[in-house]
Amino acid sequence: MLDKYVSTGKKATRNGFGAGLYEIGQQNDEVVALIADLLGSLKMQQFKEAFPERFFQIGIAEANMMGIAAGLATAGKIPYTGTFANFSTGRVYDQIRQSIAYSDKNVKICASHAGVTLGEDGATHQILEDIGMMKMLPGMTVINPCDYNQTKAATMAIAEHHGPVYLRFGRPSWPMFIPEDTKFEIGKALLLNEGTDVSIFATGHLVWIALEAARALTAEGVSCEVINIHTIKPLDNEAILDSVSKTKCVVTAEEHQRNGGLGDSIAQLLAQHQPAPMEYVAVNDSFGESGTPMELLDKYGLGTKDVINAVKNVLKRK
Repeated sequence: MLDKYVSTGKKATRNGFGAGLYEIGQQNDEVVALIADLLGSLKMQQFKEAFPERFFQIGIAEANMMGIAAGLATAGKIPYTGTFANFSTGRVYDQIRQSIAYSDKNVKICASHAGVTLGEDGATHQILEDIGMMKMLPGMTVINPCDYNQTKAATMAIAEHHGPVYLRFGRPSWPMFIPEDTKFEIGKALLLNEGTDVSIFATGHLVWIALEAARALTAEGVSCEVINIHTIKPLDNEAILDSVSKTKCVVTAEEHQRNGGLGDSIAQLLAQHQPAPMEYVAVNDSFGESGTPMELLDKYGLGTKDVINAVKNVLKRK
């Protein structure tokens, strides 16, 4: 199965969001878009040009944007808000909690430039806590797709889901490897490779890293099951438990703090139902810094070699 998921080129996941927003805008007249002064960064130009009456430039007023989105949802619209992940969560957490999550508003919070791969803008913009913050909100769906095609599909799928959604994606050009016709199902993990020795659960940009690690490990005789956890909440409990019941050990990989992310969600599930040795590939209680995306992934322990080492470590504990 590893041969099916090879790179066909590179595009940023944020471009997938822009393409998906434009396409779902053509299909659903209730979809509206709001932006906080980052039109180009969120790739929303095509939607704005096609549907100017359904596009709202709010300016550098993210808290106000969330309030307006909640109001539009109350009126029956499906608002998509757009800004950097740091400003989509940390800057406006109170507004999201009180005006959107508490009353189950149908708002799609779309967050670009997540994680350290934001790169040169540095630690103040590289949020690594957002998944934890958002998954703790009751009723909030949290989605972190892995490439351009999956981000486009997720952007369209969330319009059909009633309730608040946090959709997380990134800035850099990234390998495209999920086939364009792959169906996106909220809450349904995607099996990328069957294996018997170890389960690797990855999300976002780290899905590609996990596949590259699995290819290298396969050459060494290690059978890796690789599963793309694009939906962190609700978690696909069945897929995770089925995999771990077979492999008996786990590696999780994410561009996020170790505390509060995908790894924590899986550890909690396993502690209740299927205890197993586990290793985390995640940022370990640290802020980021300026640098190129690949430099930062390597520095903060999120590279291919880090997944390989985590697999080898967990196999020793099996």
